[in-house]
Amino acid sequence: MRSHEESRSASATRTLPRIPRSVWALGFVSMFMDISSEMIHALLPLYMVTVLGTSVVAVGVIEGIAEATASITKVFSGALSDRLGKRKLLTVIGYGLAALTKPVFPMAGGVEWLTAARFVDRVGKGIRGAPRDALVADATPPELRGAAFGLRQALDTVGAFLGPLLAMVLMWLTVSHFQAVFWVAVIPALVAVYILVAFVREPEVPTTTTPVRAPLALHELVHLGPAYWRLVGLATLFTLARFSEAFLLLRAQDMGLAPMWAPAVLVLMALAFSVSAYPAGVLSDRVGRRGVLMTGLGLLIVADLLLALLPGWVGLALGVAAWGLHLGFSQGIFAAMIADSAPANLRGTAFGLFNLLTGVALLVASVVAGLLWDGAGYQATFLVGAGFASATLLGVTLLH
Repeated sequence: MRSHEESRSASATRTLPRIPRSVWALGFVSMFMDISSEMIHALLPLYMVTVLGTSVVAVGVIEGIAEATASITKVFSGALSDRLGKRKLLTVIGYGLAALTKPVFPMAGGVEWLTAARFVDRVGKGIRGAPRDALVADATPPELRGAAFGLRQALDTVGAFLGPLLAMVLMWLTVSHFQAVFWVAVIPALVAVYILVAFVREPEVPTTTTPVRAPLALHELVHLGPAYWRLVGLATLFTLARFSEAFLLLRAQDMGLAPMWAPAVLVLMALAFSVSAYPAGVLSDRVGRRGVLMTGLGLLIVADLLLALLPGWVGLALGVAAWGLHLGFSQGIFAAMIADSAPANLRGTAFGLFNLLTGVALLVASVVAGLLWDGAGYQATFLVGAGFASATLLGVTLLH
């Protein structure tokens, strides 16, 4: 009987993905840094406008420059990680810069210091993004990549909804003392850097893999191959369908949701995202990436149609939940597919270019969504999004 039970236990263990320790650590690094960042970013626009007297236009310009800087930096940091043949150093620098900026927010006496801190924080995000994703791919065998990227994405998203929740609770406990909340946000950032330094290991580079001297040179980019570029093209088209989540907040606001409850919309979305990302990744390892990605696209179409056509709070809640599920069934899957399609010595560059092009597409999509919203109403925004998602779904069915 005992041997039978041991056999069953061993069989169960074999069926569970054995995610490498470094990937778990990177997931918790993302989680703690996201808790810190979202505690600040959930309150920063309000703090700048109500306490420092900054104009809303200035806040928009600062945020736009910061996010554009992050997208551009990702390309060069990814390429540099390929040239050095090392990923962890750049990942530590990126997270370290973000942690160093956190004390500036409670100490800043004017918008200039906040702008500088926000800029450096986004530079740090840009530096760490592509090397971190390449590090996950390097540390994980191909048959577990979906689970690995899904796990990292799930833990990252846990931080994305815990951060705003903690900010709301602390604002209530401190009677809206912004600086006190900002100081508390320093702690998880330092924890993230400690976990990264102490528990993440750089995997050994195979002797057959040699660093690339000029990863962004045209003759090297050709080695990424047509499968990679087709995937990036589809991802860019897909991003045009999934404009900023700010439009979910606008839809809730139009329905009369009080401002203090607005973060609940993003919490619901992030919760659906976090609970689905890891199972979707595991499923993609077992049945293939394409089918899971098609499910994600189908969920986006459903979300857009619900938000456009189903009235009332039920329609909003179901649409927001479906939006979060589509992220869970797509974001980690795209990352795994990039890792699958790119050569090992160009993975950093591959992730950097992917992040840059999809970041630009997200900016374009958000501008177009805003124009549609103002010109033809919220229904036009979501219905056009469903159209782009349908076009991407057709493209994925033709993907080889």
